[in-house]
Amino acid sequence: MTNTTRVPVRDATGVPDAGSTSDAHRASRTGADATGPHSGADAVTAAGRAALDRPVVPLLHPVRWVAAALALVVLLNFVETLFTNEAWGWPAVGKWLFSPAILTGLQLTLVATALSAVISFVGGVVVAVARLSQNPVLSGLAWGYVWLFRSVPLILVLVFLYNLGSLSPTIGIGIPFGPQWEVPTANVLGDLAIGVIGLSLSEIAYASEIVRAGVLAVDHGQLEAAQALGLSRRRQFSRVVLPQALRSIVPAFVNQIVGLLKASSLLFYVSLLDLFGVVQNLSSTYPTDIIPLLVVATVWYLALTSAVSVAQYYVERWTSRGSARALPPTPFQRLRAAARRTRPGGTDRAAQVASARRVVASGEHDGKAVS
Repeated sequence: MTNTTRVPVRDATGVPDAGSTSDAHRASRTGADATGPHSGADAVTAAGRAALDRPVVPLLHPVRWVAAALALVVLLNFVETLFTNEAWGWPAVGKWLFSPAILTGLQLTLVATALSAVISFVGGVVVAVARLSQNPVLSGLAWGYVWLFRSVPLILVLVFLYNLGSLSPTIGIGIPFGPQWEVPTANVLGDLAIGVIGLSLSEIAYASEIVRAGVLAVDHGQLEAAQALGLSRRRQFSRVVLPQALRSIVPAFVNQIVGLLKASSLLFYVSLLDLFGVVQNLSSTYPTDIIPLLVVATVWYLALTSAVSVAQYYVERWTSRGSARALPPTPFQRLRAAARRTRPGGTDRAAQVASARRVVASGEHDGKAVS
């Protein structure tokens, strides 16, 4: 068969003839249209449906699996030592876990930590406000307080307060270099008061920086809007700035509370028998139960830290009410949702998504075919 395709004719200058080029373009369009008006769209739709029906293969991460296997081996070895090594003394752990002496020390730890946490938060707010003040005296004094108690170790503060009676036998208040109302130091500062004051003085310095960072994180436009509404400076801080700053303050301050809970073990050095102090005394009395008593203290500190973490979750959820459209589900809500999906009448979310994709794909194909 003879080929009838025309070759573009060039003139003397080498430029293709316009008439021959248009004839070749019309011939190519005629050949393309011979396959039908919907063949291209049908091919694209078929390829899309084939892609949706194709199973999704996740990426392989061999390094992650090797690291997970190594971590699992280490964890299993540790668990094995817990149950096979008799030196842990699990019967003695069960005997001492709820003993009256341990519970008394635990109660003192909770009281000292709770009082110090409340005092340090209130004092941290006051020091942070003074640090942000435009008054140079208040700002300078607040900076000096933070500098001093962040520099001095907590154990040194506690020991210094415990020996405060040697430095000042009486404590008084009144006119400087004038008449004063004085009381003996030993009558005012008991062992618990010394412990709470020492913990609070150190924690106020850290809490003030946390509060100051949270206040500075609030958008300055919020303060300008409060000023435009004519609110007083006190109401601007308490009603506008502080509620928004709590979203940044809560996680860091709860972390400080956990550190305060562990730092309360230093009260043993000022003659306060907290949880750690009771364990130390019992260890000297019962030297064969040293390891079980240390395990008891570890279990109680883990339990207290877990309780603080649970409280932190719900406090963060409460403070995020104004910033999130939908609050994240609680662990109990997640468990109920998982149980509802696993029931015989429940449906799997992945199956619902796959079914919806197939329906959408078939609807698009039908609509293109009709058009």
